[in-house]
Amino acid sequence: MSANSSVTTEDETQKEETAVRVENVDFFYPGKVQALYNLSLVLPRGCRCLLVGDNGAGKTTLLKLLAGRTSTLYGNLTVLDHPADFSPSLNFRRAYLGGDWGKRVVPFAGVTALTADIAVHEMMSKLQAEFPERRKKLFDLLQIDENWRMHQVSDGQRRRVQIMLNLLRPVDVLFADEVTTDLDVVTRMDLMAFLKRETEERGMSIVYTTHIFDGLDGWATHMAYLAAGHLVEFGPVSKWPSLVRDVIAAAVGIAA
Repeated sequence: MSANSSVTTEDETQKEETAVRVENVDFFYPGKVQALYNLSLVLPRGCRCLLVGDNGAGKTTLLKLLAGRTSTLYGNLTVLDHPADFSPSLNFRRAYLGGDWGKRVVPFAGVTALTADIAVHEMMSKLQAEFPERRKKLFDLLQIDENWRMHQVSDGQRRRVQIMLNLLRPVDVLFADEVTTDLDVVTRMDLMAFLKRETEERGMSIVYTTHIFDGLDGWATHMAYLAAGHLVEFGPVSKWPSLVRDVIAAAVGIAA
């Protein structure tokens, strides 16, 4: 009885440490266009996983499945040991930061959330008020002026505001899709350092897709390489001792 209890405890502990679990997942877009093929991987809590691959490899599709933005009938996906489908309770513990955020046009107004005539401090004002210390840290990190009006700022400034709003609430898992696009080199490096600290100090987990590998040496704990919807390589970066920017870029056919 005692031995069985011990085994159960170890199993439960292992389960608690799972950030993402993907088992035999196939995904089809309308018209029976298959985007993912029998995909399986498991990521522990506190990981920083680089998800790499050519355009159209299925990276965004996988992130949206894990973020609950879409779903599949084939296979099993869990985030923090909960089904990855849309869930209000789980959505307080995970965040999805992608290039399409804020691009939906507001009905009858003809603008998007990120291009409307609104000041930064007026956007999600209750959430900004709920986390004042974290807000200040993000404003300083991303060099945001709370009085910026969104219809007057540059693409890079809009991207900073997008990132700030999505990181205001401390989450346990972040799914980030090409979030450093439009950021200058210094801000990009500061952001990646901040996200690394989040994993080390709070145990947050990250799955991050990017085509920009500058400053990422030593950043990732895991790598997953997708090609045409298939998982070609996956594991901790220690599996590839020489893993650096040029190696990753070569693997996905991008000039360093």
